[in-house]
Amino acid sequence: MPVANPSPIALAALTLALTLGAARAEAQAPAPAAPTPERRSTLDDQQSVAITIYNQDLALVKDARRVTLVDGGNRIALRDVSARMRPETAQLRSLSNPGSFSLLEQNFDFDLLTPAKLLEKYVGRTVRIVKTHPTTGVESTETAQVLSANGGVVLKIGDRIETGVPGRIVFDGVPANLRDRPTLVTELVSRRAGVQDMELSYLTGGLSWKADYVAELNADDSTLDLNGWVTLTNQSGTTYSNAKLQLVAGDVNRVREELRMAKAERGIAPAPMAAPAMSQEALFEYHLYTLNRPTTLAENQTKQVALLNASSVPVTKQLLISGSEYYYRSSVGDIGQKLKAGVFVEFSNKEASHLGLPLPKGVVRVYKRDSAGNAQFVGEDRIDHTPKNETVRLHLGDAFDVTADKKQTDFKRRETTNKASYVFESAYEIVLRNAKTEAVTVTVREPVPADWTMLEESQKHTKVAAGTAEWQVKVPAGGSTTLKYRVLVRI
Repeated sequence: MPVANPSPIALAALTLALTLGAARAEAQAPAPAAPTPERRSTLDDQQSVAITIYNQDLALVKDARRVTLVDGGNRIALRDVSARMRPETAQLRSLSNPGSFSLLEQNFDFDLLTPAKLLEKYVGRTVRIVKTHPTTGVESTETAQVLSANGGVVLKIGDRIETGVPGRIVFDGVPANLRDRPTLVTELVSRRAGVQDMELSYLTGGLSWKADYVAELNADDSTLDLNGWVTLTNQSGTTYSNAKLQLVAGDVNRVREELRMAKAERGIAPAPMAAPAMSQEALFEYHLYTLNRPTTLAENQTKQVALLNASSVPVTKQLLISGSEYYYRSSVGDIGQKLKAGVFVEFSNKEASHLGLPLPKGVVRVYKRDSAGNAQFVGEDRIDHTPKNETVRLHLGDAFDVTADKKQTDFKRRETTNKASYVFESAYEIVLRNAKTEAVTVTVREPVPADWTMLEESQKHTKVAAGTAEWQVKVPAGGSTTLKYRVLVRI
């Protein structure tokens, strides 16, 4: 049965009914929730800050702040945190009312406000270009759309495209995710209103420390005075005022792909003349050093604080000539002319030697006073983490006045009943010369390979290790001493 076309009056009535129904539904629909207002927390809210710095460009920051919360939803912008924070490690907790709020979301805004960044955020949006007439000084304004800010600015002004900035750019505002300082924005639900003491803890890069040592030898090289300094560098993007400072010495394992090592090197500020030493204690399999006073680490600053000092530490100096094992297996015509003796100093990290403290790894720089009383630099070496009661050995350079000539005087291969082995016999002569005004003792250390037997020698050797023969050779002032030996090697 065909459907009759509705009359114009019926269509109008139906349209009116649908319109009124839609209006009533829209009026009854709940309004969208207003965004939670953001509350800023600055360094003025900071109650205390503690920093524990590790050796590998890693630090633990504990930032305690006093913040006012409302009952229900809160959005807190914690400003002036480290720009190199690892946000996945951030933890916020209440110190005054533990468990009184629940975290919903955290956003780390490290895209900092600069003219270039602001322009990037306005790509696709409109800005105003203000030009000043060069003659009349009259200003004119045009609206422009930012098409690109990659390597320069591209603008669409009316029906033309322009590059560069033809005048001053006026922006309507700063985007919410563009901050003037590194900021951690936390959304949380609080079950009570009022002031709370919070602690934000996180791991960060940009904070590092290293140990530096200054040693001064006495006149006869029998003792030294040792001062240790901790060099602190802050490149984290914020300042830590009156911080409790602790340092961890040791090799802490970290997941390598997480690391972002700082490459910048900065100059070292001159060390202060006097400062309190740091206390130390064992922590797990590491050592923890604590500065006994608060200190401020300013942004982009390097500073030094005292670590230790010790006087009259007994020292042993050694002049060393070292050989190589390769020439015990073949005939060598010239194995070394004018070899220089390496200069080493050793001291024991014991209480009896006025030390007995765990020494963090670092560089030891050694000085000695000349006849006029001026301290002169005589060498440096790097030490690893050195526990108590261990020996510190420093290679300071090569001697100028103590040299050696070494040559192979005989070599022959002996027959053996075992076809899988070889027997070599070789002889050597080492002439040690001393141009100094006092006699010296030179250590000659030869790494003899495999199974060996000393057949002849002009001085008695000591077998200090399975593959090492060592002689203590006295050389008179302005004179020389010759060491000769013959050795049998079974390989």
